[in-house]
Amino acid sequence: MFDSLSERLQGTIKRLRGQARLTEDNIKDALREVRMALLEADVALPVVRELIERVRERALGQEVMKSLAPGQVLVKVVNDELVHVMGEANEGLRLNVQPPALILMAGLQGSGKTTTVGKLARFLKERQNKSVMVVSCDVYRPAAIKQLETLAGEVGADFFPSSPEQDPVAIAQAARDEAKRRFRDVLIVDTAGRLHIDAEMMAEIKRLHAAIEPVETLFVVDSMTGQDAANTARAFDEALPLTGVVLTKTDGDARGGAALSVRHITGKPIKFMGVGEKSAALEPFHPERVASRILGMGDVLSLVEEASRQVDQEKAAKLASKIKKGKGFDLEDLRDQLMQMQKLGGVGALVDKLPGLGSGMSAKMADAAAGDAGDREMRRMVAIINSMTPKERRNPDLIKGSRKRRIADGSGTQVQDVNRVLKQHFQMGKMMKQFSKGGGMQRLMRAMKGRLPGGGMPF
Repeated sequence: MFDSLSERLQGTIKRLRGQARLTEDNIKDALREVRMALLEADVALPVVRELIERVRERALGQEVMKSLAPGQVLVKVVNDELVHVMGEANEGLRLNVQPPALILMAGLQGSGKTTTVGKLARFLKERQNKSVMVVSCDVYRPAAIKQLETLAGEVGADFFPSSPEQDPVAIAQAARDEAKRRFRDVLIVDTAGRLHIDAEMMAEIKRLHAAIEPVETLFVVDSMTGQDAANTARAFDEALPLTGVVLTKTDGDARGGAALSVRHITGKPIKFMGVGEKSAALEPFHPERVASRILGMGDVLSLVEEASRQVDQEKAAKLASKIKKGKGFDLEDLRDQLMQMQKLGGVGALVDKLPGLGSGMSAKMADAAAGDAGDREMRRMVAIINSMTPKERRNPDLIKGSRKRRIADGSGTQVQDVNRVLKQHFQMGKMMKQFSKGGGMQRLMRAMKGRLPGGGMPF
């Protein structure tokens, strides 16, 4: 997400950062480039105008002009204004009501509502320790009810059954009563996709809203529709009292116009964003972290939060202890590290959140990460290591000609692929040795020379 916008903005700011002082002329040139970058990212024109005007006012003020490092201060100004446009801070769901708290999901056809219901159920269950029930009121799409039932099973949420013959309002009311009877904390109500110009369908969702009085009414919108996402959100807000927006498919949106437009145009906060297809790929929307990503400063906070949830702390402690004692880094350790990396969302997710990597990485690596090549390569490496015997994994020096052919055949790869894994392991082992010596972190960073272990994933 934000690839093209991020690249353009970072290039502009980098040039300003090198200026000894800022003048009206070089600020004017920079803002022209920023404006073009925002428009190319499909940010709505009113949003572009306001953001540029606010940055200009502050850039020409005392705060920047009298600074010893005006370029760096300007970066902060742009960052602050991006945060302002997107809503200042994350606004969570208001669930402190008499259970069950009802959440109504609305949106256009194909926006990803049903998938988002599954993701949100998992999020509430795992991160907020809520008991969740889900129900489908989509009586128009034959597979919708079955799809939600399958998703509920995957994420461990209760599913309230419904059928196409029933009235959507009756379904929602019956589900509410059942959730109350079973003392569930949250009931998420999925609805049929509808066009905002479809008067009959809009009347139905108004009726549904009035009947169950949800505490949250979330508009689910495909971020890849750009500024149209903001316009449709506004149309729905005129029909329903929306409390927030969920942006879906942000991992496929290289422009990011929706994220920068929705809050300004609708006045409604973006509460979540979908960052992938898996049921765990839903993140709270933090404007300050998103702005940081856009400007190439990464999102370390989100990465740390994700790591604390996903990384096996016991295994990490054992590996650290093993390396400290100088016992070496074997192929089972490498496999564990690759699998932990996959849990964190793979190469693309890490690159997006690590400071400087989003734009500073090589073009080859950026393309590979964006196209899932890095994740495919990690899966292939794990398959190769799994094809080895436990003895081979602990003693890589045993792996010679005939063993390499057997491992390649067993993993459906080539001998060259096996050689690459062994080389990767050897290089990481050397780095781990550097780390185990005095001043380990500095030695490790010098050995890596700004690259991922082994010179980046072996694309």
